[in-house]
Amino acid sequence: MNRTLYTLLFHLGLPLVALRLFLRSRKAPAYARRVGERFAIGLPPLKPGGIWVHAVSVGESIAAAPMIRALMQRHPDLPITVTCMTPTGSERIRALFGDQVQHCYLPYDLPWAAARFLDRARPVLGVIMETELWPNHIHQCAKRGIPVALANARLSERSARGYARFAGLTRPMLEEMSWIAVQTEAEAERFRLLGARPACVSVTGSIKFDLAIDPQLLVRAADLRAAWQAQQRPVWIAASTHAGEDEVILAAHRRLLEKHPQALLILVPRHPERFDAVFELSRREGFSSQRRSSGERVAAETQVLVGDTMGELLFLYALADVAFVGGSLVPNGGHNLLEPAALGKPVLSGPHLFNFLEIAAQLREVGALREVADAPSLAVAVAALWDEPAAAQRMAEAGLGVMKANQGALERLLGGLGRLIED
Repeated sequence: MNRTLYTLLFHLGLPLVALRLFLRSRKAPAYARRVGERFAIGLPPLKPGGIWVHAVSVGESIAAAPMIRALMQRHPDLPITVTCMTPTGSERIRALFGDQVQHCYLPYDLPWAAARFLDRARPVLGVIMETELWPNHIHQCAKRGIPVALANARLSERSARGYARFAGLTRPMLEEMSWIAVQTEAEAERFRLLGARPACVSVTGSIKFDLAIDPQLLVRAADLRAAWQAQQRPVWIAASTHAGEDEVILAAHRRLLEKHPQALLILVPRHPERFDAVFELSRREGFSSQRRSSGERVAAETQVLVGDTMGELLFLYALADVAFVGGSLVPNGGHNLLEPAALGKPVLSGPHLFNFLEIAAQLREVGALREVADAPSLAVAVAALWDEPAAAQRMAEAGLGVMKANQGALERLLGGLGRLIED
């Protein structure tokens, strides 16, 4: 498939795109708002001549935040425009930066929509986070002489096979990229095989290792646990969960309560549209449940606290003794294992970690990560860490060691982006 055929099929598929937006809006009404932006219609005023950063959703927005803040400091004269594709990503960008950055949805990958957006923003540099590759946006940048970098890039074997099936579309697109800053050498080789120019591919590492934790975060978490009178309660968190995982986690918690009747589970669904359903599931399963959004003090009899707020994940991790990272009991590929590790928490996950293979391997190798497959093994792993504080401490210290050993990716990335701006 070449770009012309891709564009034609995209236009023919617009009714399906509209249907998808409608169906999503039934669960998350925000999908029905700002639809014009998705076609570069009704874009907010954008000061031109700056840096455009695209972060598809919440995870990429959080990962991009340190880079964006550093770009602001190093290039205070350049306005920064941050785009995303989801309402939750939009909320996160606004919560992180407020009016410090310009923000809108990235228009769909149609030549005329991409052209309208770029003619409005007129960036001197485009930075795409991870692996959100859009052929028409990249081509429109190339036509205008705008360098485009892929930052913190990752490409699994499975994704590479998918791109390879459309070599006529993928190869020209990658050849138009100015720089691809990848996390590992294995991923660098996959990009080269798909057609990226070897001179434009660099291994910079993952900027997720450069996560800086505010020391006050742990202090505030300790204070809140004291306010809950929960210093002695065993507390664990299951974060960024997907459909199909919550039942497993609640079943594990039921087992844990048999041996640890005071145990508290903090259950944090990945997507806001699932907050209500997960809270109802917890109540239906017979657990005494509270919502974090209620702001009420967690009572002694509360067994499950549903984390139904945005922007608090690090704080909720800090409240727990043990952290399970979701998206991994179902074949979703997992989520960021380094956030709880950076907070000094022993980390558990399911077996499906194909989005974080290298990070998972490093954590596993030093004993900072334990993988579980089902409710019984999850309950056993959590209980073991509660019952053996020394083992939990060893896991936590090993995770912090991995973090420290891999830091520096952000500085390498910023150096490369600075060269593209100067050129």
